[in-house]
Amino acid sequence: MMNTKLNGLFCPESVAVIGASNSFDKLGYHVMKSLVEGRYAGRIFPVNPRGGEIWGLSSHASLGAIPEPVDLAVIAVPAKFVPETLHECGKKRVKGVVMITAGFREIEDSKGEALQEEIGRIARTYDLPVIGPNTFGFVNLTFGVNASFTPEFSRLNKGGIALVSQSGGFCHLCGFLAMDQRMGMSKLMSLGNRLNVGFPELLHHLVEEDEATRVITLYIEGLDDPRELLDAAKALRGRKHIIAYKSGKSEKGDSASRFHTGSLAGDYQIWQGALRQAGMLEVVSAEQMIDVAKALDVCAPLKGPRIAVLSGQAGPGLIAADSVEKAGLQLARFSQKTQEIINRILPPIAIRSNPVDMGPAWYDAKSSLEILQAALEDEGTDGVIFIAMFASANVGLAKSLAEHLRTAPAFNKPVVGVFTAPRGVWDKEIAQMDGAGGISIVPTPERAGALMGDLFRANRLVNRV
Repeated sequence: MMNTKLNGLFCPESVAVIGASNSFDKLGYHVMKSLVEGRYAGRIFPVNPRGGEIWGLSSHASLGAIPEPVDLAVIAVPAKFVPETLHECGKKRVKGVVMITAGFREIEDSKGEALQEEIGRIARTYDLPVIGPNTFGFVNLTFGVNASFTPEFSRLNKGGIALVSQSGGFCHLCGFLAMDQRMGMSKLMSLGNRLNVGFPELLHHLVEEDEATRVITLYIEGLDDPRELLDAAKALRGRKHIIAYKSGKSEKGDSASRFHTGSLAGDYQIWQGALRQAGMLEVVSAEQMIDVAKALDVCAPLKGPRIAVLSGQAGPGLIAADSVEKAGLQLARFSQKTQEIINRILPPIAIRSNPVDMGPAWYDAKSSLEILQAALEDEGTDGVIFIAMFASANVGLAKSLAEHLRTAPAFNKPVVGVFTAPRGVWDKEIAQMDGAGGISIVPTPERAGALMGDLFRANRLVNRV
């Protein structure tokens, strides 16, 4: 189910903003800001019948008045003007549309449903792919285009994770969390009312055509025909990781979904089984989605359940060990060779079996790295949790680790790090380490253990176990 026409939508050489404005209280102002301040390299055409300059660019009275080809049209005009505007897009032969305008199937008034049916017919007439209506837009960080009303999304790190959401608000929640947690993204988009581009089309595009995307995350509220999504996921199973967060679990949530996106949420228990059978990893929070997507993007696969916990302080190590077992995994039993290495480095006053208390190695980052390497080389270890809380005595630890990871070969097993320090002490070093050499960093030992469980489940799902 290749859909190459979506390439023109997501990788436009030129963008027209219909409803562009210099007024801060208009969405067309913020779309223009996203494109201009996001340093979009293609041509930008503001469209406004009043004429004049908009964001320093000469505007055009209509889409048809633009003398050059237009690949992408972003529509930010009132709903009553959308049918005529969509006809103009078809006549101009644009390759895709982002319809930010709301006031269609998601509203209680039956006129909204009728208007959406009308614009659906127009889009079919011109074979025109539409993101929306009722969307904040999309950001393609790989290509360098922010076609949304949120300029700040241009600050996201570039990486291998795509988020496809029914909710623009969830995109903002996860987008800002991604910045805070240093997660790299390829695409971020809300589908809104899904006029003719929905989850199935996006899954095929992201798996079959988007080489930059390695992990796909979905936020699902409700679908009229969930079978299309599930069939698409089954057909693509094993090629890329797909993570799903399903909301609308409660009766009230189900009802609210109907008025947010114009679809019913459906029975949650049925959804749970269906997602698993389709090979999608279900998550139940935004934090969990961020943690597992980031780790799947940068870490080696977790092929077994045996985890080594190495901690600069005993307490957080014990917490991580509890969390590992709670996640259904087990603590690795070190080989005699590994245990001898650890015993040589650490004195008997430390806990030297798993979980390892590396406290006595605080002053010597080389010793901590030697213990980490020994645990990774142990055939009885499938993954490692590495924990370090700042203390005055280990201030140089993060810098030494960051320098090592910059030049060392990537780890062949997943390493989940937990590094905490007062603001401004290790910030730079943690940012340098996160994602380098196959290590993914989370804020707490509890989340590290839970993440290992998710990585193990994800590997089994993608390999049809």
